[in-house]
Amino acid sequence: MKRRTLLATAAMGLALAFGGTAEAQMEKVKACFVYVGPIGDGGWTFQHHEGLKAVQEAYGDKVETAFQENVPEGADAERVLTQMALSGCNIIFTTSFGYMDPTNAVAAKFPNVMFEHATGYKRDHPNVSTYNARFYEGRAVQGTIAGRMTKSNKIGYIASFPIPEVIMGINSYYIHAKKVNPDVQLSVIWAYTWFDPAKEADAAKAMIEQGVDVIASHTDSTAPLAEAAKKNGAVIGFGQASDMAEYKPTPRVSSIIDNWAPYYVKRVGALLDGSYEQVDAWEGISGGEVEIGEITEAVPAEVKAEAEAMRDAIADGSYHPFAGPLNKQDGSAWLAEGETAPDGDLLGMNFYVEGISGDIPQ
Repeated sequence: MKRRTLLATAAMGLALAFGGTAEAQMEKVKACFVYVGPIGDGGWTFQHHEGLKAVQEAYGDKVETAFQENVPEGADAERVLTQMALSGCNIIFTTSFGYMDPTNAVAAKFPNVMFEHATGYKRDHPNVSTYNARFYEGRAVQGTIAGRMTKSNKIGYIASFPIPEVIMGINSYYIHAKKVNPDVQLSVIWAYTWFDPAKEADAAKAMIEQGVDVIASHTDSTAPLAEAAKKNGAVIGFGQASDMAEYKPTPRVSSIIDNWAPYYVKRVGALLDGSYEQVDAWEGISGGEVEIGEITEAVPAEVKAEAEAMRDAIADGSYHPFAGPLNKQDGSAWLAEGETAPDGDLLGMNFYVEGISGDIPQ
């Protein structure tokens, strides 16, 4: 159910480095993908499927691809993974957090098949790797736009599940909106879904009725933008996971694009050339896995320039979205002046920063 959770206790033990042993060269690779949603969701699964297409384009007849969409997390996932391994898949990408335990269970039975799990932390076997993206970096850019663009000083965030990845996004969005607009207030609605257009639309509608005029979402459909579009320019939002360009130039004024293609191309290529190793990858804007979609003409030029400057500073390493001084919601110190958040703190984040109202559901 919780696709992209990273638990605090596990996060502290993560080693973001290469390990394991390179494999022998392969003349042809069968690369398989397991998706939690439909490839037409317009967001998370759509972008993973774009990565599959990039693999096909990069390697032509050296690669065969296969995928299965709408695979529930749990026992169904283990069954699908087993079938894929038996069908001759050399590498299997499992693209939802809830596939973590099934991935490791099946990997133990098929040591010659490489398994790659998106957003998880368990690498219980030498043939299991993990990969993720620093989405919070994109939220910093969106927060800057939100803080500058809101007229009501009320901004919103549609959250999926109360897990570290989502909490990171909420905090980064709020911190950067607050930096440019001290009067900003944040409303969070928990949808408890990754993909349910009706629920997502209801959440957006509720926010708009409360006076929110800038909405970010951490769910996978275009429904929040469709709801914002009904307000004829009075409410703006952002594409999530994919560009959602059909809503440009407004209400979609920019987007976070999950670009999995470079990673998928690299990992399949490593099997082909014999350089494949076990990894735990966590890339962001600098690595190309997090992209900031076009900032449209609906955003004033000076705000666009400010947001792009932040994007570029994150990319070159001169700016970190979580830099002190920052306190936790209860006022206790978290980061002192000049400190930046360690990866372990981020991967296990279970608190709001100071200034955000409301509780994180348990």
